[in-house]
Amino acid sequence: MNKILITIITFLYFTFPANCLENDFIVDEFLLNKNLEEPYINTNYNYQSTKYIPIKILITEPIKSEKDIYEGQILKFKTVENVFENRKIIIKKDTLIAARVETIIRNGMNGIPASIIIGNFQIPEINSNNLQFEFEKYGLDLSLLVFPIKWALTPLPPLGSLTNFIKGGHAKIKQNQIITINYYLNSLPK
Repeated sequence: MNKILITIITFLYFTFPANCLENDFIVDEFLLNKNLEEPYINTNYNYQSTKYIPIKILITEPIKSEKDIYEGQILKFKTVENVFENRKIIIKKDTLIAARVETIIRNGMNGIPASIIIGNFQIPEINSNNLQFEFEKYGLDLSLLVFPIKWALTPLPPLGSLTNFIKGGHAKIKQNQIITINYYLNSLPK
């Protein structure tokens, strides 16, 4: 077995020259002469503190499905109530908050739900490094129902495969659904 593996590796080594791996046609085709923005990395951060203040927010325009939005889209939220720190208001009620749709995962076969990840929350006069990084909203997960049915129907040849076509639920955010993000107090950069 080892001789066969060594023979295959040797064959591949001499068949494909090393310089063919250096040129990436995708980079040459799509990213050549593009100015790409590097993501901000917060390295001056105190990860030891876990004290936080919850901020309750509502979306201004509801999301009916993950199909209605796109990655990178800016969503608007507003605060439900005043947020206090040491009896002082730091965020007033109905303050507008901007956030970005980071990732959209479509619902899949076998009951796998859709998912929307929202991040990069921006609140006026609040350091965004101290805010919770992201919020994730899932659709209805039917996989815990589908998989036992699939396993039970597997001995009957075509029936077990038919459960593959059951899709999970869509991710949606209703107008009256309160979302809580956390504002970490002692995580200021040193």
